[in-house]
Amino acid sequence: MTATSGLTITPHMPTGILHIDLEAIAANWRALDALSSYDCETAATVKADAYGLGVTQVAPRLFAEGCRAFFVATADEGLELRRALGPEPRIYAYYGHMTGDTATLARADVVPLICSLEQLMRHLEALPRHPFGLQLDTGMNRLGLKMEEWAAVAELALRAEPVLVTTHLASSDVPDAAQNTDQLARFHEMTDGISVPRSLAATGGILLGGEYHFDMTRPGIGLFGGLPFAKADPVVALDLPVISCFDIAAGEAVGYSATWTARAPSRIATVGGGYADGLLRSLSQGMEVMVGPVPCNVVGRVSMDLLTVDISHLDRDPESVRVLDAHRGVDTLAASAGTIGYEVLTSMGRRYKRQYRGGQ
Repeated sequence: MTATSGLTITPHMPTGILHIDLEAIAANWRALDALSSYDCETAATVKADAYGLGVTQVAPRLFAEGCRAFFVATADEGLELRRALGPEPRIYAYYGHMTGDTATLARADVVPLICSLEQLMRHLEALPRHPFGLQLDTGMNRLGLKMEEWAAVAELALRAEPVLVTTHLASSDVPDAAQNTDQLARFHEMTDGISVPRSLAATGGILLGGEYHFDMTRPGIGLFGGLPFAKADPVVALDLPVISCFDIAAGEAVGYSATWTARAPSRIATVGGGYADGLLRSLSQGMEVMVGPVPCNVVGRVSMDLLTVDISHLDRDPESVRVLDAHRGVDTLAASAGTIGYEVLTSMGRRYKRQYRGGQ
């Protein structure tokens, strides 16, 4: 450690380190699997690069744990996953059969979850013998065939032998929301009597109870330690390097637009991480980081690559700070930013070095 005129520059890791516990992800999958009956399959939703944690690391660990069905967003994500997992598992794509997807769906053996009349026609014409699933809109008004569309094409679609029929809950994170029971009733109305396996529940739906489970559940955020699965094992920790430490006088301001001014002489640490790394600019107010067991306030605005932290109360300059840990997870950080854990988790930047615990 070297010091010059109150400025300390410390040797340290060159970038943030995102610690990812694959064993915790596997434990969360087991716990969610245990909440449904033996004849209900538990899949895994690993879209968006396994919520930013690395699908080529996460999915093989889940496969080793016994998961045999995976959900991604796009055909291209399905191709990447197929390369990581080999031929055995089933892979479903939420975007369905988009224009230009035909070759990729066939090559990667990905099952499109058809979400419109246009997609249904495209699939039956382009890949008539390729497996497909169906998405029904039971009230979320996002993707899926609506009641009247389903009534018009159900006979045709079912004759083509879909392998799965799904819908998605809009309010499953609010257990007593009337929309949950409304959508459940609509799903029954649209699908009771068909012989195709059905899937309604993601993480929140699993927690609503067995009547929401049907033949398959497809947890996502709960696997990665996020709400609404409050009993999830923590999955991620994030350490950021301290680049420099320096003293400022009372009355001096820190950061863009001088939004924070020191009331007394203070010592500031400049930390390597910012909104380019998923630390949202809205975290500028109220964010804390940890130095060992001691909380330290972020002061001034979060900038693209840097945070500034008040370390005046520490007895020595730190070499790193911890942003996420077992006690301060993605949902805690999200609350400080006025958002949800999903956004924090999937925004974790590419510059972080990822260190994995466990795996095959």
